[in-house]
Amino acid sequence: MSLFEEHPLRRTLNDEVHARPPVPLDSPEFVTYLAFLHDDGSAGREPVHLEQLAAQLGLPVPETETGHVFLDAGAFRLKWERHNEFSSYTFFRRADGDDAADADALLAVPAAWRKHIPGRLMVATHVEVRPAAQRPPEAELARVAAESAPVVASKVAEGGAWVFTDFRIVDGFSRFLVLDSTLTPRQAGRSVQRLLEIETYRVIALLAFPVAKGVGRMLSRAEDELADLMETMGTAVSPDDDRAVLGRLTRLAAEVEQSVAKTTFRFGAAAAYYRLVQQRIEELREIRIAGFPTIREFMERRLAPAIATCATIGRRQEDLSGRIARNSQLLRTRVDIELERHNQQLLAQMNRRAKLQLRLQETVEGLSIVAITYYGSQLVHYLAKGAKDSLAPVTPELATAVSIPVIATLVALGLFRMRRKIAAESAGVEH
Repeated sequence: MSLFEEHPLRRTLNDEVHARPPVPLDSPEFVTYLAFLHDDGSAGREPVHLEQLAAQLGLPVPETETGHVFLDAGAFRLKWERHNEFSSYTFFRRADGDDAADADALLAVPAAWRKHIPGRLMVATHVEVRPAAQRPPEAELARVAAESAPVVASKVAEGGAWVFTDFRIVDGFSRFLVLDSTLTPRQAGRSVQRLLEIETYRVIALLAFPVAKGVGRMLSRAEDELADLMETMGTAVSPDDDRAVLGRLTRLAAEVEQSVAKTTFRFGAAAAYYRLVQQRIEELREIRIAGFPTIREFMERRLAPAIATCATIGRRQEDLSGRIARNSQLLRTRVDIELERHNQQLLAQMNRRAKLQLRLQETVEGLSIVAITYYGSQLVHYLAKGAKDSLAPVTPELATAVSIPVIATLVALGLFRMRRKIAAESAGVEH
């Protein structure tokens, strides 16, 4: 291998597919999962917070640059992972016969430390993993069937375990009960991880739903305003009316585009998280239990409509943006045509003025010929008077009379040639 130049990211990319493996679980086990949305730079404070826990437990300083850390404190284990929008903390603790009914994995975690975990709590879940021999699934089915609250129950891993949950938050936590029949520790770890990911992605995907409701109200108002503007545009009778409509349409377009810019990521993220939920449910390999809905059925009935609403609002928003753009273009075309017509009128007026100026110039040229001829003939007259003895028998008056048509002809020819030269130079400049 020393003969080859290795890409600097080769090992990093290869190790990425092996990163964040599920933690093997030997039932009975308590698992508590917390997911915190990044807020106000909380992601940057997480490494220091983890280092404080390691120092408190006497463990080596964790390497957080990879985005995942595993700490084994003996009494509990912690798996930390950083994602794009949130960071997750999964705590594991071995269960024993002395645990109370409401026991969980957080009992061994320093309370002061977990109280100051950076970020905003978004998901909090307790998972209790028990051997099916210790807690018979049939007895659990009978117990939940007697309760009034609806419960989701199914077999997972092709019947290797039973899962019970109601997806409700009680005392700040949702809860899963996993009864292990034939799972290996790694299978149990993978199954629990999938359940936690389903719960996480389900909740974070729904962040788009309140946004969709707000955008829906804005779209209804914007669509009504657009219809009103189109009606006004159809009845416009003057360029001022068109310009007023165009101003309102431009303001409406800016409002809609601002909404698109703010919500595109959220709607896209919701669709991506929903696909992950569907993928994790598929990986559970559920088997239906008679009389109880499966996790897939629960998500299709409760989550899918909300995600469909977000997708519909996103498409409706994009469609409205396109309609506004088309109508704006149509109105701009009308305004441009009116402006061109106005410019043509100005050009016609300028053309008429130019023709008047040309006639005036021709009149002035005629007067110029007369004036130049008059002064030229006077010069000839003075010259003839001075040389009358040499010009005899031609009198000065006769010489002056004869010079007048000659001078007028020469002046007219000179002005004509000058006009032709100027016209030729103007035509060359235009070309």
